[in-house]
Amino acid sequence: MTIPSARPTKRYRILLTGVSGQLGWELRRALMPLGDLVCTAGPDMTLRGTETLDLADAEATRDFVRRVAPDLIVNPAAYTRVDNAEDEAPLARAINAVAPAVLAEEAARCGALMVHYSTDYVFDGQASRPYSENYPPSPVSVYGQTKLDGELAIQASGVPHLVLRTSWMYGCRGNNFPLTILRIAGRQGEVRVVDDQTGSPTWARQVAEATAQVLAQARQLGRPWLEERSGVYHLTAAGSTTWFGFARAILQHVEGPARTAKLVPIPTSDFPTRAARPTYSVLDCGKLAATFQVALSPWEEQLARVMEELNMPPGRAPGA
Repeated sequence: MTIPSARPTKRYRILLTGVSGQLGWELRRALMPLGDLVCTAGPDMTLRGTETLDLADAEATRDFVRRVAPDLIVNPAAYTRVDNAEDEAPLARAINAVAPAVLAEEAARCGALMVHYSTDYVFDGQASRPYSENYPPSPVSVYGQTKLDGELAIQASGVPHLVLRTSWMYGCRGNNFPLTILRIAGRQGEVRVVDDQTGSPTWARQVAEATAQVLAQARQLGRPWLEERSGVYHLTAAGSTTWFGFARAILQHVEGPARTAKLVPIPTSDFPTRAARPTYSVLDCGKLAATFQVALSPWEEQLARVMEELNMPPGRAPGA
């Protein structure tokens, strides 16, 4: 394949949603060198330098995009309360399926590109080897189904797009597994953790930085170059573990009561949840690496960097 020669780069006008979330927070910093950001957060969030956008309101979303007239829409915003989605299906659908459809339609209308994030939960978890992008999705929860519907709507819109599926995302802020484990372990002598679900813990910052790398290539090589590469890509940390294995690795990075807390592996059946989870949701990221020469580091290395950044005093966990 012939790669087009580089052309003078332009700064994108970027509409970035969901900057109050883990990924949106990291994307705000990672995308800054690429263009002028218009950042949004939901109506329940007040953040400096952001505008309010209720993605559950389709007409307000449509009007907002038309006012901003972006060159690029980056949409990490999502309804992510997996269990609550079983009882709040209309709201989950409005944010995870209808909003991406509206964003994609408006992006196509104004000639913009679109980046959207999806999830390993589009699969049923019955595989025994990493899922490729060609594997037929089969969600087992309302959350997974609404995220899949959002993917399909973007693909049907005709907008040049990247749908990036990631998994088990966490970071140094917000509600996530490592911070929860550290808090519980610092307060309790025993932590029970599921040991029969397997996935790839992925640091939000690396997802954001990988996105910026891909978009930097697109900015330099031009819109047709990215149009040829539109599609779904998997973007996770290398390697895999169980939730129990992840928890054990987390506690190895701290001292004091949290480190000495007793971890007890349990089966999923001992920790019933409203929504079903995939038993196995490791994603094959080979397509992304082959297309954009972008790959994330092993999950253990990512975790070490996060724990170093948290810079916790010895013997103390966040929230303890």
